[in-house]
Amino acid sequence: MTLFSDERGAELRALFFESAQELLQSLNDETLKLEQQPGDQETIRSVRRAIHTLKGDAAACGFRELSELAHELEDALALESSSAEFSLVELAFTAADTFEAMLAAYQQNVAPPDAAPLRKMIAALVAGPTQAQPEAKKASAEWDITDAEQLSIQKALGGGNLVYRVTVQIDPACAMPIAARQLILNALQTSGEIVAEREKTAGINRLQFLLATRQTAEQVATNCTIPTVVSDANVTAVNSVAVAEAPVAASTEGLDPVPTTVENTLRVDAERIDAVLNLVGELIIGKSMLQQTVQDFLRRNPKDPLRGRFTDAMGFQARVLNDLQRSVMKIRMVPVEQLFRRFPRMVRDVARQCEKQVDLVVSGVETDLDKGLLDSVAEPLTHLVRNAISHGIETPEERTKARKSPRGTLRLHASHQGNQVIIEISDDGHGIDAQKVKLRALQKNLISAEEAARLTEPEIIELLFRPGFSTAEQITEISGRGVGLDVVRSVLQRLKGVVDIETNLGQGTTFRLRLPLTLAIIKALLFRVEGRLYAVPLNAVAEITRAHESDLHQVNRYEVLQLRGQALSLIRLGRPPVDATKNPSKKIFVLVMSVGDRKLGLIVDALESEEELVIKALDDNTVATDLVSGASILGDGRVVLILNLAAIIERSFKASNEQTGEVTSGLLLSQSDKVRLSMQAAGGHS
Repeated sequence: MTLFSDERGAELRALFFESAQELLQSLNDETLKLEQQPGDQETIRSVRRAIHTLKGDAAACGFRELSELAHELEDALALESSSAEFSLVELAFTAADTFEAMLAAYQQNVAPPDAAPLRKMIAALVAGPTQAQPEAKKASAEWDITDAEQLSIQKALGGGNLVYRVTVQIDPACAMPIAARQLILNALQTSGEIVAEREKTAGINRLQFLLATRQTAEQVATNCTIPTVVSDANVTAVNSVAVAEAPVAASTEGLDPVPTTVENTLRVDAERIDAVLNLVGELIIGKSMLQQTVQDFLRRNPKDPLRGRFTDAMGFQARVLNDLQRSVMKIRMVPVEQLFRRFPRMVRDVARQCEKQVDLVVSGVETDLDKGLLDSVAEPLTHLVRNAISHGIETPEERTKARKSPRGTLRLHASHQGNQVIIEISDDGHGIDAQKVKLRALQKNLISAEEAARLTEPEIIELLFRPGFSTAEQITEISGRGVGLDVVRSVLQRLKGVVDIETNLGQGTTFRLRLPLTLAIIKALLFRVEGRLYAVPLNAVAEITRAHESDLHQVNRYEVLQLRGQALSLIRLGRPPVDATKNPSKKIFVLVMSVGDRKLGLIVDALESEEELVIKALDDNTVATDLVSGASILGDGRVVLILNLAAIIERSFKASNEQTGEVTSGLLLSQSDKVRLSMQAAGGHS
């Protein structure tokens, strides 16, 4: 029998997959608590509740295998008859992994994986000591009320409600006992608030609830007596002390009905939010166009009586649009906690595999980040966490010899810094040996002996991000830090972010990820290089200074500028003059950029303006260089390219080491024309 239409069923399944992930995360969290506090009954009940909810939701969506497996596990946990040798923690973790694999299979429309290992563990739990069975049945038959439920009962009674114990017997002839439970829940929720829920016996044939309501016992019994589903319903009043039976209230007629609980959370598909955000971006472009048109009009008609009205209208529009933009951006922002929650289980598993003892310390979980960025940074962050445990933190024996605590510490921290989010992964392991890194780079022919001699320690550490640096042999020699770090950096560059390393030999290592709050709209500084228009994020510009060509010096194939007694390395975006001595007085602008913990200067020809830019993503067919991270359209229709600072710095470093000259604007200029033509063909404003 089909309970829902295809469209409604698809919507219900999509909602189930989302809520199921939250249930699995809750199952992992509660199991970790149980591992720290073995035998804690409240935590065990929380584990059961997560499995119970997953069971009912899976049944409602027609995922029979998952529902039946969760049902078997819940029945086994209800017996509370595990032997001393049996680990309830391992059972719950295995269940979480099995359920996750089954959910992935359902989402891909393939057959779910074999659950034999989990069923074997469930059977071992059920086949516990026989002498514990009578006691277990007695315990499951009693109403074991929790402190939280007791407070809920007291609150309900204090608010003028009655509290009933509702015992419901499901009809033995009912063909859908799991769906029947959901129908009973729906019926009771129309009567009042369900304070607590218990299964009277193993299975779901007999259910018990505590219900806070203003209806009479007869009304409650009538509501939950469903033909062909419920064979018997018993309703008795209880008090708040011992949850014992008490005389039923004679009548509650005349009392106000129970107020309906208002749901304040609305689930919206991310694509819908992106569509609204894109429209806001178009409005911002339209605002810029209108502002320029109005400014042209006012310049031509300085004494026009409409001047003040135009100005007021434009100011009002700008304020409303800014508020709209901030509101939409906040909708896309989610706390980093959603990302950090997955790591306690991972840290626990990896540490056990490596035979290490690791404590995870998490802070800054309330820090907000764009949802798209949060999902994209999950993989590189996972890689860094695994590396920190498997290769950064020492074994208990090694730590003891180094006069450290046998237990290592891994820290995850997130914070806001201007318009950036900083995520730090720190460990108190043995750190990175720069000399071993340099030796390995020489062995792999990644650098020459001449280059190795002049590299500073930070530059040596940067070698870890070189493609091809890491090999299986290297893992055992250099703390395992180089494995896949080139991939981590490439992902960060694609997200317009940077990653840097801070390490102290024998004390530990910190990887610091710097990400923009969002990739959609940025404040940017516009400038010109050889007549072409470019932009960089304004928050990356530490300062702007003017200089002459004669102020620049050549040091180790780098151009540098003495700025307040410090040597500032420069990157020339345009073509260098053929002979600077012919025009030493030529004025240039230097944009001092903060990239990670480093400062570098970009040499540009002229400054244009500060603008709020709506970033348009560019595919490989539009722009084939990684020096450009996106483009935008100005109010007058001009196309501006947004530079990828991290890629420019890396290209400049490689060019200097290979003695091929500076990063020239030739590639940038050709891409500028290509982007302009592409956006014209797509119906852009230019």
